[in-house]
Amino acid sequence: MNVNVSSPEGATYEFNYDYVEDIAQLVEDIIPERESLTTLVRGSWAFVRVVLKHPSERERSQQEIASDLTGELRKKTKARANVIQQSTFGGRRARQPIQYVLQAPTIDKLREVLPAFMAEVDDNPTFVMADVNLKFTKPELQIEINRDKANLLGVSTQNIGQTLQLALSGQRFGYFIMNGKQYQILGELDRQDRNKPLDLKSLYVRNDKGHMIQLDNFVTLRETTAPPQLYRYNRFVSATISSSLADGKTISEGIEEMDNIADRVLDDTFRTALDGDSKDFMESSSSLMFAFLLAIVLIFLVLSAQFESFKDPIIVMMTVPLALTGALFFMWYFNITMNIFSQIGIIMLIGLVSKNGILIVEFANQRKEAGMNKLEAIKFASAARFRPILMTSLSTILGILPLALGFGEGAQSRVAMGVAVVGGLTIATVLTLFVVPGIYLIISSESKNINNEATSLKTN
Repeated sequence: MNVNVSSPEGATYEFNYDYVEDIAQLVEDIIPERESLTTLVRGSWAFVRVVLKHPSERERSQQEIASDLTGELRKKTKARANVIQQSTFGGRRARQPIQYVLQAPTIDKLREVLPAFMAEVDDNPTFVMADVNLKFTKPELQIEINRDKANLLGVSTQNIGQTLQLALSGQRFGYFIMNGKQYQILGELDRQDRNKPLDLKSLYVRNDKGHMIQLDNFVTLRETTAPPQLYRYNRFVSATISSSLADGKTISEGIEEMDNIADRVLDDTFRTALDGDSKDFMESSSSLMFAFLLAIVLIFLVLSAQFESFKDPIIVMMTVPLALTGALFFMWYFNITMNIFSQIGIIMLIGLVSKNGILIVEFANQRKEAGMNKLEAIKFASAARFRPILMTSLSTILGILPLALGFGEGAQSRVAMGVAVVGGLTIATVLTLFVVPGIYLIISSESKNINNEATSLKTN
């Protein structure tokens, strides 16, 4: 996991170095399960990378360690520090799970609404350590030239710009070689002569007559703030709000809360979008829902072709709600969230539980063709197919049980799938023996005895 540090604009390297060393000492004190620790400082950005020991060598999970570290980092107020864990799906730079993008027509409207939006996010208990990438905090010194005065004194705007560039920019004038090595020649004032804004007014510029004129005669300084970088998303000026989630909160709940805040704070000129893990979650959720519906439709059409009827597939598909009920109940009981793994498990259930209904309905239809009435046929089919249904269901449940128990490293991501499948199969297997016969009695038609029909035809 990483601890990303974002210091105030204008902070020196020394400030960042001391703060990161303080964070590294905190990590050493509260994470004895660490295997290695790396710190990096680059400008106003820094991070601490923590590599944990093997899961079998520690008692706390990575999520528990991250939660404890986040609680301690809240007490550090010199700079912002966030705990970032690598995404389960990998392949991208580690970021916070909630990435909510605000899109505005102008930078001024975005600057106006951001403080109110961030105040709502900070007050919401769903979010932890929220931040925004667009900050109007970079110190900026604007130099306003009195052009009339400058013209009277014979000073051109070009000369003023060149003087400021030579004094402050560290421009390279050339190279020189000493002791076989090449060095750059950089022009710039000493640090003590350019630390304060008033030092700019003390500079002199040469006018058209060759006289030295002090800038203070025709220059006014104004201190402002500006964003260090502008961001765009889908060709709009944008700002991305990033946040971690409180314990027990899911990405879907975080996105829902962000949408509620946007409805209260933003007007109709704004647009919103998702990025990072939030975008992946929404895309995968919509894709899995489409896959779920497509699976139901395809199974229904295939069964309709096999049974040459639309009634029998409906009876078979009644096992799907039973499986969904069992999966959701087990997920609620074991505190499993609805994530991509549990959704894949639910899609698997459609095919796994349908075969129970197929066994009963197909055998009942054969008994009706042999001359039994509807009630006798379904009772006989349920009793005759009880053992095959029980054997196939138990073998499947026992095969998937290791997933639900969560043995081995990284098993937490597989537990959701195992619990959904085991729970759905268990409930569906028990209820199928009662619900499917009942639905069969209601929907299926009462067939006539084929042998009697053939005999009456011969007599006629």
